[in-house]
Amino acid sequence: MDKPSAARQGVLKAMLSPPNRHWLLALLLVVAANFAWTEITRTRGAQKVSFIPAAQTCGEAGPLRYCVNRDRRGTNGDILYHLHARNLDETIWNDNTYMTALVQGEWQRSEALPPTVITVSYGPTWMLAPKGEKPDSGLLDDFMARLPTIEAEVGTPRRRLLLGESMGGLNVLIAALSYPTQFAKVAALCPGIYVDSPFAPPTTFPAAMQRTGANPKIALGVWVFARTWLASEAEWRRVSPLRLIEQAGPDSPALYLSNGLYDHFGNFEGTQQLANVARQRGVKVEWHPLYGGHCAAHAPSLAAFLLSGPAPAALEN
Repeated sequence: MDKPSAARQGVLKAMLSPPNRHWLLALLLVVAANFAWTEITRTRGAQKVSFIPAAQTCGEAGPLRYCVNRDRRGTNGDILYHLHARNLDETIWNDNTYMTALVQGEWQRSEALPPTVITVSYGPTWMLAPKGEKPDSGLLDDFMARLPTIEAEVGTPRRRLLLGESMGGLNVLIAALSYPTQFAKVAALCPGIYVDSPFAPPTTFPAAMQRTGANPKIALGVWVFARTWLASEAEWRRVSPLRLIEQAGPDSPALYLSNGLYDHFGNFEGTQQLANVARQRGVKVEWHPLYGGHCAAHAPSLAAFLLSGPAPAALEN
């Protein structure tokens, strides 16, 4: 018998000796009980929304994947670009467990026809950052360049609208505030807006988490995400909605902003500040502070916002 085998047998004998046998049995019982409790209490289903899914066709334009979604009753001539949250994709619009189904349900209970919805995606995670030092930057330029190609297929819009949540909420604000003449309205739900820069000294982060209630693990993930697409403080200032809003005015796109008070991403503080600054600068703003967590949404007011308003003058190309 070789020495390793003898050593293993010695360890096993020690573990099964009377004093240790009881502890091992107790440990196994705890593990089994924990597994059983986890299995018994796990979520087994989801509340589904009752609605008629939009007719959906999908395609690609370079690295951009998109789906065109049309209400089966018809559409009103507007195009709504939907930029999804992290780890979703361009097919999310018809998911009957997601907030987009609630919006469709609200539209279908009204007499007004909704916009054509184009959900776009560059993958599970992405930021519409202008071209910078990071190799994956430049998606803002690419997105804006793709709009004419998509609209050549779909039709020239009466108005361009934007909708996004979480990661997508940040992205729609970057697009609309960077190209204000291109969009009439923007709805940003639980957008990733932060008062503190990801390039600020690390000593500022504990105070920020204390103020906002952000989960430390999520805060670290957001920091990594930002630095994946941005290389410096200067690049951060080019995409921060709190910096971009300083150039906005009464002719800027109307804003719909919402956020849950107990957002574990820590986005309530920044979204509320954005709403306040936008109002000061004469931007039309609907601010909906909600009693809930990350991406709590109020579907009736959101659906109404995306339908409201007269047709504007022709958009600039």
